[in-house]
Amino acid sequence: MREPWRDGNVLTLLPEARRFLPALFDAIEAAGHAIDIELYAFEDGVLGERMMAALARAVTRGVRVRLLLDACGSWPLSTASRRRLLESGVMLRFFHPLSLRHLSRFISRDHRKLVVVDERLAFTGGFGMTDQFLNAWFDVAVAVQGPCVADWQALFERVWHSRPVHSPRGLRPPRPAPVQPAGRGDGMSALNGMRGRVVWGQGYRYQAIRRSLHHHVNTAKRRIWLCTPYFVPTRSLRRLLRRAARQGLDVRLLLAARDHDHPGVRYAGQRFYAHLLRDGVRIFEFQPAFIHAKFGLCDDWCTIGSCNFDHWSLQWNLEANQEVEDPAFAGELAALFEHNFRQSREVTLEQWQQRSRWQRLREWCYGTLDAMITRLR
Repeated sequence: MREPWRDGNVLTLLPEARRFLPALFDAIEAAGHAIDIELYAFEDGVLGERMMAALARAVTRGVRVRLLLDACGSWPLSTASRRRLLESGVMLRFFHPLSLRHLSRFISRDHRKLVVVDERLAFTGGFGMTDQFLNAWFDVAVAVQGPCVADWQALFERVWHSRPVHSPRGLRPPRPAPVQPAGRGDGMSALNGMRGRVVWGQGYRYQAIRRSLHHHVNTAKRRIWLCTPYFVPTRSLRRLLRRAARQGLDVRLLLAARDHDHPGVRYAGQRFYAHLLRDGVRIFEFQPAFIHAKFGLCDDWCTIGSCNFDHWSLQWNLEANQEVEDPAFAGELAALFEHNFRQSREVTLEQWQQRSRWQRLREWCYGTLDAMITRLR
């Protein structure tokens, strides 16, 4: 599902942890009355410790703090840390904990990444509270001020007030209350008056993110640039990308290469390389680190958020993205893409056709497994 387009937003692109983590923690430290956090991954470690301490300080100041974690993604969070959060006054809930009675629901995860501070400032992207985001993984976030914040708040409220084992198919966002655009006193460099929209999905039944992506890929006139760490696209998306490339559009994919946390997913997606390359799609594999970011650019339409544009995200998970239509913001995102393309290895058709038999075997094995899982839904 998706909210309507809203004008008058202030959106700040925050590439890399060295930018989005300071902005995120500064906002938490400055919170006056409410902090709402929805995350997939939260673990013990340096970053987890920093977040728990910041939230405890906020409660001490009289701030209401609600923390909604996915039961699977936060599995490594120790019992001691969970007790510490509760004893410090943080309200803590888990989405879809493992239950024999509701075992089939465990496959559906809350993969969103969202922090809302004082109902006036929101952060979303691909981040989590694990130490990989400190140095090892490349990610991107966006800070949101203005009318779109109310839509982010509405998404959080509905999941928070649902039962922990409630199926996501029953979730509906309440009508958001209007939020006035925040001032520029937070010290972040931002662009004013942008048009934005919150778009979200909750499994196979509601796929607004997928429909929006397909629409913009299908109607793009100049460029289609997509970044995703887990490249296992649907058949319809592959068809749209190949057709756009054949029509002469600049179609590029920025994908993960080294230090992949799920190498089997990488091999499963690589089985599509040859067909894409033959039709003119350019594929870049990022070299400096594992790229965990999820963002896209079709002409001047931008999307940043939690969705990986793969079968798992679109068919089972709760996901949410911030969309932006603004030439200046698109220019910023394009510059980030270009910077990352320069740090990547471009895969050519000639090189790919010479890959080893062992590589081809891994593609076939993991591709077959992926196809089997996809059919199970």
